[in-house]
Amino acid sequence: MTTAAQRPATLEDVARVAGVSRSTASRVIAGTGFASPAAREQVTAAVDQLGYVPNPAARALVRGGGVRLVVAVLGTSAAVLDDPYVHQVVGSAARVCTPAGVGVALHWLPFGDPRTLDQIGRDRSVCGVILVNTTEDLLAAVPQSLRGRVVSIGIGSATVPSFDVDNAAGSEAVLRHLYAAGRRRIAMVTGPRWLPCAQRPVQTYRRLMAEAGLPERILPGDFRAARGRTAAGEALHRWPDIDAVYAISDDTALGVIAGLRDAGVRVPGDVAVAGFDDIPLAGMTAPALTTASHPVGRIAVAAATAVLDGRPAAPVTLFPSALVARASA
Repeated sequence: MTTAAQRPATLEDVARVAGVSRSTASRVIAGTGFASPAAREQVTAAVDQLGYVPNPAARALVRGGGVRLVVAVLGTSAAVLDDPYVHQVVGSAARVCTPAGVGVALHWLPFGDPRTLDQIGRDRSVCGVILVNTTEDLLAAVPQSLRGRVVSIGIGSATVPSFDVDNAAGSEAVLRHLYAAGRRRIAMVTGPRWLPCAQRPVQTYRRLMAEAGLPERILPGDFRAARGRTAAGEALHRWPDIDAVYAISDDTALGVIAGLRDAGVRVPGDVAVAGFDDIPLAGMTAPALTTASHPVGRIAVAAATAVLDGRPAAPVTLFPSALVARASA
């Protein structure tokens, strides 16, 4: 008997082929606890037959610390490691990894330098990797040594499963909310152009504006509040008649509100403002920010669990995003 070609053998497969319990198979493979000579022989034969390799997280439980899951974040500078979003990913991954005796390490991946991934792949203490801010080039740079133990928060590939928020649907819910409130001159502040997952809301915005016969008013953004503040001034200069601004991050949206206030524009009286992420501060501002939910913790937990389980995951797992209507729009 062999396991399906599309996935590696699991401990359950070994136990089934050997005709023993999972716990017995685990004891034989780990070399701990009692198992009869016959059971040891059967499990050893099953391991050889299936080509079973214990996943690093399971080995960590037996051997103790020293095994790490790496959260590898692509960014233009090491400042990306200070992003609260990244901190939330690391914290959520740690909640999964700690009970398994696995540590969590954070690495910055500079643009155009695949050597860091190669080094991570050669590190025998690394049980797996979660990629953050993933691009096509980064996916292409994933070394063979990491295949089967790397996942992405963002876009994925045939060999790297992806976990992400459905920001296209969330953006559509926000934009339809603005339209239903009578807003017809809606500007958008985007995310970084190099980040593929940040382009889905832009595509949604363009589609909805075209369907409604409304003009596109797009300004580049970078997820930061400072850029949102600047973008507000640019939007008022280019399109003095705007009546709404949608920014695809709450930090940017809060910057937009500050910039509009600098110009003496009332929110939402003159211009409605909405964001995306539903960060804790969004509900405590004045006015409270209309936004869409982004379950970062759930996404990171699912990504870390997929790595530790060592089983094939669906190519794409999208988590829903829902409108959170508040006073700003």
